[in-house]
Amino acid sequence: MQWVTTNGIIRRREAIAHGFTDEELWRGRRRGELVSIGHGAYAEADTYAPLDATARHRLAVAAVAARTTNGAAVSHASAAVLHGLDTWNLDFDRVHLTVSRRSGGKIGARRTLHAARLRPDEVTDIGALPVTTVTRTVIDLACTVGFEEAVVVGDHAIRSGATTPDDLQRALEQARGRTGISGARRVVAFLDGRSESVGESRSRVLLHWLQLPKPELQQPVHDIHGNLIGRVDMLWCDQGVVGEFDGMAKYSMVPGRTEWDVFRAEKAREDALRAVGFVVVRWNWADLSSPERLRVAIERAFAVARHYPRR
Repeated sequence: MQWVTTNGIIRRREAIAHGFTDEELWRGRRRGELVSIGHGAYAEADTYAPLDATARHRLAVAAVAARTTNGAAVSHASAAVLHGLDTWNLDFDRVHLTVSRRSGGKIGARRTLHAARLRPDEVTDIGALPVTTVTRTVIDLACTVGFEEAVVVGDHAIRSGATTPDDLQRALEQARGRTGISGARRVVAFLDGRSESVGESRSRVLLHWLQLPKPELQQPVHDIHGNLIGRVDMLWCDQGVVGEFDGMAKYSMVPGRTEWDVFRAEKAREDALRAVGFVVVRWNWADLSSPERLRVAIERAFAVARHYPRR
């Protein structure tokens, strides 16, 4: 059956207008051909199944927000998705909307409606949808989700140029008195646009929680002749240690180069770092879930570096 879709969504109203019946829609769901993504909104199962969580949520936002008539703007995690910001561990079970009023927020089966003061300059349009600006979105999340989750979004927002530390500071001042504002201040103070990935942002948070020395980010390292060896993810210069997060994407997403080419270049780069006296410690996604293992690896690197001659 050829369903009528708009931006990947089958809307009951449009389907009925094109001659389909409610019984056909019901049968489509019963047979597993359709997936419900909102009241009166469906997606074809074959195209929906391969989508990741953010792409599925993007469809849900479009389905839910289209039925909203109270002037609410897409916000929080849903706004982060529409802005294309990096996310980690955010709850996409419901679409988040904010309406500009003091009270009346509520949680439903498919949406969470937040009630909070929302100024006109804190809302922008993405397609036909009103969405909180990137700056407002970062503050909203910093007030309502975990520190690590908010840092991932905020680091990317600054790195992409969609907001600035000054913008965020001004937004914090305007948000005085909001529930969660103390936590938001800690998030904003910690953000650093030099973090180049979700893994690097999460690494910074974990190093902070482990009370390890704060590294410098994205630092150039040169050989004894002044030639650039490369830019490293994290550098503890005083300790003589380089830290690298291996998200594996660096090996598989380099245009025009095979994974083996990139791996060999990375190996040569690491040998050059060691040649000038740096100890290199690497970690990956699994290590971020094992804080003690990461602590041991970095502290061991510090200990080795104390006996390693720098050149």
